[in-house]
This record gives sequence, C-alpha cells and structure tokens, in this order.
Amino acid sequence: MVSRALSGTRSSDFNEAGWSRHHNHIPRDGRCTMDSQSILSHFSIFAFNSSFWALSDKEQMDVARSWRAALPTMADSVHLYRTGGTRTSGDVLVWSSLPTADTQAPARFFERFLEVQRPYRSYVRVVDVLWGFTRPSQYARGSADREIDPMTKRSLPYLIVYPFVKTHEWYQHSVEERRRMMTGHIRIGKQHEGIDQLLLYSTGLQDQEFVVAYESADLSAFSALVVDLRMTEARLYTERDTPVYVGIHVSPDDQGMSWL
Repeated sequence: MVSRALSGTRSSDFNEAGWSRHHNHIPRDGRCTMDSQSILSHFSIFAFNSSFWALSDKEQMDVARSWRAALPTMADSVHLYRTGGTRTSGDVLVWSSLPTADTQAPARFFERFLEVQRPYRSYVRVVDVLWGFTRPSQYARGSADREIDPMTKRSLPYLIVYPFVKTHEWYQHSVEERRRMMTGHIRIGKQHEGIDQLLLYSTGLQDQEFVVAYESADLSAFSALVVDLRMTEARLYTERDTPVYVGIHVSPDDQGMSWL
C-alpha cells in the first residue's frame, strides 16, 4: 500500500486515554476545540466473504490486487495491515488519514470511501470502523516526542487500535485533579521505550469517546505497558477499552498475497 505522506509539525502532551498527544496549543479558557491542523484518522476492519474464497486462485488474486490498488485513492495517507489470526473477525485493517482543511473534508472522505468499496462489496465487507480527530489536549504541560504522526510513512511493524470510554465520574473531577491522576500514565509511559501513541477524539461521533492507536516493534513489550497502566489510579475511571485490534504492517513493496 502506497502512502502519500504530508509533512507537519509534531508536539505532544498527556491525555485522558494515555500518555502522549498531538498538538500543544490550549485555549486560555481550558476548553478543547478543533484547530486548523486537525487530522481525521479512520481505521476500517475488512473481511473477505465466502464468495471471494469460492473464486479460483487467479480470480482471488485479481480481485485482491484490484481492491488493494484502489485503497490509496481514499485519503492522503493510507496504510494496510494484516489482522488475520489476531482475532476471529476481520482479515485486514486499513488506516486512512487526511487533514481537515475545511468542514467538508470528512464528508468528502466518507463519500470517497464508499466509492472505492462499492465495486468490491460482493467480495469484501466492512466489519468495524473506528475514527476520530486529533485536537489539542486540555491537559497540556510540556511536550514529548513519542506520538504518532498519521501523515507519515510507517516504520514500526505492529499497530494496536481500540476504542476508549471514560466513566461519568471521571468528568466530575476538576481539570487539576484529572491532570494529577494522569501523571501516573506519563511516568509509566516514559519507562516503556519503543512504543508510540495516537489519540483521536470521537465523542458524539461514535459509540466511544476516544480512539487510541499504538505502534510498537514488540507486542510483548506493549502488553507489559498495558499491564502497568492498569495499576494506575486513573484506571478506576475506564468504562470500556475493547475490542482491541492488532495489525501487522504490510509494506508497499509487498506485492504478493501474503497479506491475505
């Protein structure tokens, strides 16, 4: 899968769902609002139907290659991941990202998404989608360098994505109290090298409030990070953080069928 990368400024801080974040400008009134640099990131899980597997080997290859070749036209940055074997639903994950330069950018993306998938609906179905926007954090304090830039080429082999919902009680605390509890995430995150994070805001747009994505070179190391994070005080206010999707990056140079 070919990614058309766009350059951008990167900065990060801590957030409600993890320990690093895109952007560091915060309005003086403390409210979280979209800014001109907001990025829409969209994770779609696909499964190939029985009608696809009933095709001959050559027909399967033709359909799969044609479908894959169309994916980069959906957004400015598109990446393909294998998910087969990591869970019972879904064969591949497609990560699409684009800057929201105007309010119609999301509408254009979703329209293009449907256009690309329409010719292949007999063979490929969407199992799940998780999406949201980058935006400034109301907890900004300093910066870090381990956040994911969704508009660049991917360099780490594993992608972990899941929805995230905080409890009602979490939001009854003051910003200062939430910031205090989040310091535990910051401390633990700094102890685990080689793991990068992206936080997307999706409150009111999907069933979850956030979408959290991690990239790592070591799945065991990532699991150890999650275990440590679950021992923090802030974990008491997690309502849901499932389902979890794990993908293995498919290089643009891999033109075979090993990704399926």
